[in-house]
This record gives sequence, structure tokens and C-alpha cells, in this order.
Amino acid sequence: MMNLLDNTSDESTLAWDERAAALHLAALFQISRILQHSYDLQKTLQGVVEALAQAAQMNPAVVTLVNEESGALFINAVHPAGRHEQVDTLCYRSGEGVLGTVLMAGKTVLVARAKDEPRLLNRLGLLDRDSPFIGVPIRIGKEELIGVLAAQPRLQNGTDILYHARFLEMVAQLLVQCIVRARKLLAEKQDLVTQRDQLLRQMRCRYGFENIIGRTASMQSVFEMVRLVAKWNTTVLLRGESGTGKELIAHAIHYNSPRAKRPFVRLNCAALPDNLLESELFGHERGAFTGAVNARKGRFELAHHGTLFLDELGEISPNFQAKLLRVLQEGEFERVGGENSIRVDVRIIAATNRNLEEAVARGSFRQDLYYRLNVLTIELPALRARKEDIPDLARFQLAKISKRQGRRLVMTEAAIRMLMLHDWPGNVRELENCLERAAVLCHDGVIRGEAIESGLATAMHLGKGEALLTAPLALERELLQESELPDTEASERERIEAALRQAGWVKAKAARLLGMTPRQIGYRIKLYGIEVREL
Repeated sequence: MMNLLDNTSDESTLAWDERAAALHLAALFQISRILQHSYDLQKTLQGVVEALAQAAQMNPAVVTLVNEESGALFINAVHPAGRHEQVDTLCYRSGEGVLGTVLMAGKTVLVARAKDEPRLLNRLGLLDRDSPFIGVPIRIGKEELIGVLAAQPRLQNGTDILYHARFLEMVAQLLVQCIVRARKLLAEKQDLVTQRDQLLRQMRCRYGFENIIGRTASMQSVFEMVRLVAKWNTTVLLRGESGTGKELIAHAIHYNSPRAKRPFVRLNCAALPDNLLESELFGHERGAFTGAVNARKGRFELAHHGTLFLDELGEISPNFQAKLLRVLQEGEFERVGGENSIRVDVRIIAATNRNLEEAVARGSFRQDLYYRLNVLTIELPALRARKEDIPDLARFQLAKISKRQGRRLVMTEAAIRMLMLHDWPGNVRELENCLERAAVLCHDGVIRGEAIESGLATAMHLGKGEALLTAPLALERELLQESELPDTEASERERIEAALRQAGWVKAKAARLLGMTPRQIGYRIKLYGIEVREL
């Protein structure tokens, strides 16, 4: 018959058996080692029931844990294993069978002989009908029941069953620490996965094609190439002047590819000499050189299964080009000071503002490396070749500056026209710097043409000389003097009509006054149905 035992009671008279005590002690030692060295809960619980069966001669043994959603007991570990095909789906509701009774009552259950207790369901078909059965609750503190540990002791020499029950209660208490730790690790892992997925969504949003500014045909062609190449592992060579957004495009390729959940690793090849570049890319072993106190992974290893972006690749020396070529060809390398080859799966995106064909002709760049990299080339146009994008780029950058400074910033039409007249030898990077300077100089949050002119004058004087500044700025000053356009609160139709009247109904001149291209103003004239006079 079944007996419920309050596991908090103090039983001072237990039948003592030296052989049972020795087995229990050996089993506790083995179980403590299992709990100490394993962080896989399923593996740990399986090791515990095997130790109970083999070291303590309690066989079969089973651990069931409460499912937090359903509240039912599910089998997490059993020995002997593999006797039931659907062991993972078997469960016991609170109060169902002996295991459910332990869960509901929160007390240890003792059964003298299994065959005398009809509530022993034996769904696994493992019970010995002539042996006793013990089920003990696994609880956190005094209230929270999280599972049941059950086993059948096989000692038949008269040892008191209560003695074995107390042993199983000790094991259950040891399991609590392991289960709590595993739950904490699982919760932390889920939090990390959630944070990773959130960051990945943010990165995909940040580097999505819709967030990269470029309405011109040349930029739309770039976007189309990125969409096509992103889904494959093809090596990509990004070419264009400094400041045209090569790294932004590299990010877009990675975060729109199947490798998006894997690392995106960047290295500026021009920033390091050959010896440091080799260590950065390939890593080094401990003691490989002075200061190498620990082994260190290189960028190739860090980018395993992800993407490695090699910026300014045209700056590396011919000697290092040979080492890089081997990795690109064979996908393996050795760390500095190491002897073992390391294989990696890395997608390469390289970028350069150099003319590699001329470098190959001069002999400063290896021809075989050039052909290895030049699988698919994407040319990024200079900003002066896509001036129609300047107003949108300026507004986007100004919004970022406004957020950083914590205030509202706006640009006048004169300031936008000033930006449109500049050639931007530094491309988008120069545009960003110019707007940053202008934002710092304006006290009322309104960026005017004078602030842009001052910033451009300084930059051009430091760069190519004051002679290059004269023509465009003189022309802009003339336009500013002539301009009598309505303020920014007027409708776009009113401003276009005013510009056309001031420009003598010449569309190109009116577009320049408004900071637009002739195509843009032509589209708006049709959109608003503006009648253009013939003079």
C-alpha cells in the first residue's frame, strides 16, 4: 500500500545497513561529480539516474520535471533508457498516478511492493512488481515544486525503505541547484538570442536598401548589383573614390545575405604594417613574438561563416599579397608562430580607391590576386556625378546631427543651393563634415548659405587651394543677391512659380535657384500643372 511521508519529519530510528550506506556514499560522490562538471541539464539528469541505477542499485530510476506552461510532469531522464519509443511525450498531470500524487501532495511516497499499488501506472514498462517504489518531490524552497525523482531500490536484505527514501531526498536537493542553474543559463541564453535578433533587425533596417540614399540611375544600378550578389558567396570588389560609401555597401551586402546572423568583421589594410597586418588577419600563437603572451584569433577566424571586409586593399605590399592569395585560394592559413593549418569559411568583400589595373601594370599589385578579387566589381559613383542626391543626403545627415545635438536643425534653400554647386572631392564624407561644421557654427538652429560657404572655403583652401573656390562661390553669391524667393513656409508650387518668374521662365536656371535638377523641376511643373510662359 502507498504511504505518504512528510519529508520534513525527523525519523530518529532508521534501520542501518552498512552495505547500503557504502553504496549510497559511492553514489553521492559520483552524482556530485556529475553535477559539478556538466552544464547540459539533460545530460546531467541522465548521468544522475544512471549513477542511481549502477552505484546505488536503484533501478529503474526516473527524473520528471514540471512543464511551466502546462503544469504537467514530463520525463526528462530515465534508466534504463530506450525502452519506450515515446518517452519524450509521456506526461503525468497533478494527482495522476503515483508521480502525480507526489507532485500534488508535495510529500515523499513509499510503496512497499509495486504490485500492491494500483496507482502505479508503469507507462514505461520498467517497474519490478516485487520491489519497493519511492517517489520524492524536487522543490525550490518550501513552496515551489519543480519535479519528482523516483526509483526502485533493489536491496532485499531487510534494510528499512525509509533509509532509501532519505537518500533519494538528499539527491533531490542536490538536483535543485543544478536545475536552478540550468534554468538561469537558459534564460540568459534566450535573452542573448533575443538581443542578437533585435540587433540583427536593427542592422538590417539600418543597412537596408531603402535606407541608403540614392535616387540617381547610377546608385540604383549599384543597389541592383548588391541585391543580386548578396544571396551568393561570391567575392566582391568595391571600387570608388574615398568617401563614396564603400563600407556602407559592404554592410548592406552582408546583412541582406544568408550570412547575416554570422559576424561582419572589418579591417583597414592601410592602417597596419605587414608584420602587424599578418597577426591581425591570421592571429598568432603564444610566444610567437615579443609581447605575444597569449594565443589570439585573427580576423579570418573571427569571421568564420561570416563576412570579412578588407578596406583599402590596394595599399598592401606585394610580399603580403602572396600570403593573402593563399587564403583566398585554399581557404586555410597558419597563425603567426603556428604549425597547424586552420580552415575557414569566409566571404571576402574588398574595397579600394586605387586603380588596380595600373598597379598590376607597374608590378606593385599581383596579377593573380587581382583576378582572384575581381570576380564581381561594383563601382560606386562620386558625389559630383550624382548631385541630385545631395539634398536628400544633406537632410539625412542633418537629422543625425540634430539627434546628437539634441536640437532642431533646418537648412535654408540658399544653403542647399550652395551644397549643389560644390564638386565634393571628399564625397559623402566631406558633405557630412561640412554640415557638422555648419551645425556647430549656427546658434539659432538655422543653417544658412554663409555657414556652408565658410566651411567649404576652409576645406578647399586646405585641400586644393583657393583658386578652385572662386568660380562656384562667386556664382552662388550672385544667385543669392538675385534671389527673392518666398520663405520656406510657402508651398512648393509657389516657390517653383517664383523661381520661374525670376529665372525668366528658363527651367535650368529656376532649378538651380531651387537647388534642383532640370529633371526634378520639370517633373514638378507637370505635377502641379504650372503653365510655363514662352518669352
